[in-house]
Amino acid sequence: MPVEHEASAIRISPNGRVCNYRDGAIPLPLLHGPYSLVERVMMQAPVILVTGSTRGIGAALAEALGARGAAVIRHGRKEAPGVVGADLGEPASAEMLWEQALEMAGGAIDILVNNAGLFAANPIDASDIAWLDGWEETLRINLTSAAQLSRLAVRHWQARGVGGRIVHVASRAAYRGDSPAHWHYAAAKGGMIAMHKTIARGYAAQGILSFAVTPGFTNTDMAGDYLASRGGPGLLADIPLGRVASPEEIAAIGVFCALDAPASMTGAVIDANGASFVR
Repeated sequence: MPVEHEASAIRISPNGRVCNYRDGAIPLPLLHGPYSLVERVMMQAPVILVTGSTRGIGAALAEALGARGAAVIRHGRKEAPGVVGADLGEPASAEMLWEQALEMAGGAIDILVNNAGLFAANPIDASDIAWLDGWEETLRINLTSAAQLSRLAVRHWQARGVGGRIVHVASRAAYRGDSPAHWHYAAAKGGMIAMHKTIARGYAAQGILSFAVTPGFTNTDMAGDYLASRGGPGLLADIPLGRVASPEEIAAIGVFCALDAPASMTGAVIDANGASFVR
């Protein structure tokens, strides 16, 4: 039988799989349809906050999670219909995003997906001030805001006495490194992986699980200019699969981690890079 932490918690089966909605009454397939966020929350769908979900991998993740019946709270840098606006380059924005998402969700968030990211070149021959500004902005958006949100999520679940899940969208750069103009990006993603493993080890006994995905090149707006700058098609020679990943492929992995992965997988890092980096 599934184990339910409390009436407002997602139900977890003995193998750790998210098996139903929070009251256990509505199987996942039955909420497929044009239900609004508010309607899904009222119907006790698992509530998922996905950062950076207006384009690319984040948009594909939000769409795929919604197709599974989840109540997805989308985030973008600027507010838009159906999107919570928060510039994660600002120190106070992560907490404001969390509080606004909590209000929208009726006070309970079940799953956090840390996907928001910035990928901007920061050459070492820039001025000292410009280089440091670039470093700090990338670390704040790619790592510090994810840490802030993860901390808020863990404390939220601890206060409610329930389990929860965090999915971190990191990068192959966490292990392989990146270009000479992207020290900051590789450092941030490496930090995210270390943070993820620490969360997994620290809170598994409380039912708080952490998963990470490390995509390689993915066909998104963020990666397109970089691919062109590094030789475009010539760069594909470094990918044995012969192509970059699609956002939908990375989203499929993220959905598995959020809703289907067994509890014993907590702490896992799933690579998705077309065998361009095998460890």
